[in-house]
Amino acid sequence: MSQVKLGIVGGGVIGRRHAGAIANADAAVLVAIADPAPSGRQLAENMNVPLYSDLQELLAREAIDGVIVSTPTEHHFNPTITALDGGCHVLVEKPIMATLEEADQVVVKADASNCHVLVGHHRRYYGLIHRAREIIQSGELGQLVAVSGQWTVRKADAYFHPDWRKKWEAGPILTNLIHEMDSLRYICGEVESISAEVSHAVRNWEKEDAVAMIMRFSSGAIGTFMLSDQATSPWAWELGTGETEFFPRTAQNSIRFMGTKAALDFPNLTLWHHNDDPPDWNHLISPDPLELKLEDAFSLQIAHFAAVIAGRESPIINAADGTRTLRTTLAVFEAARSGQRVMV
Repeated sequence: MSQVKLGIVGGGVIGRRHAGAIANADAAVLVAIADPAPSGRQLAENMNVPLYSDLQELLAREAIDGVIVSTPTEHHFNPTITALDGGCHVLVEKPIMATLEEADQVVVKADASNCHVLVGHHRRYYGLIHRAREIIQSGELGQLVAVSGQWTVRKADAYFHPDWRKKWEAGPILTNLIHEMDSLRYICGEVESISAEVSHAVRNWEKEDAVAMIMRFSSGAIGTFMLSDQATSPWAWELGTGETEFFPRTAQNSIRFMGTKAALDFPNLTLWHHNDDPPDWNHLISPDPLELKLEDAFSLQIAHFAAVIAGRESPIINAADGTRTLRTTLAVFEAARSGQRVMV
């Protein structure tokens, strides 16, 4: 199997994670990195590849098949368009763009350039996500009635030392809630409407500190979600799964799906049901743990990106799908600003 040649734009935390996944890939090889910051130089030295100041210089000097865009969100647009202009496929970190206008332009550009744009919602590569979708979409819970979820952590003070992390584009809505929105869309179906309240009471920065929201899904199910990067708790995806070594595992579930026949704890899947008894409160409800190993999603994502470039697979989440997740997530800002329910 021939290897696809990849370049990375942005050598920060996520860029390093992509580089590590490429280093362990059979079907891909890292050719170069584009980043003017010291972090980019360090990553290039660690990976023993050339460093360029920007993607245009990289494309002028190197022959590559695909570009991974792992810059801060507000800097996704230019490298993505530059890569497409250069005839390269793109894997852009989530959210696809900072604005819907940019995202829509990328969708059009990708179609016109005959290149694929994949969006880095890496949770789509986990078996537990697919199993949760299967349980709910198959009717194993009965009719889905309600969803209750939260992502509440206290990020370290050092996380906010870069000024860009105090801006709204880097707040927990676009950085963290967008993961949850993508998972909920994938598992439950589209979100029809959103109401929300946003608070800046802790840090008083441009970015939000906490969000409370109500969702109505197209299926008729309703849901609530609480989000904060200033609230100490064990209830968040990263903590519940132990996805990375940076966040010690608590094994606590943070989302519950409730149907007319059964309920599902997530992400550590536990199915709650009444066995052969009628599914009501007069009968004992028992937990049924569903054991699934947590895969290396970033490695699976790189393998998939390489297969898409080679024409062997179709994108798991393309620019249009990533834009729908962005549209749903941005509706939280609109709902909070207006004080009105927003139709997605």
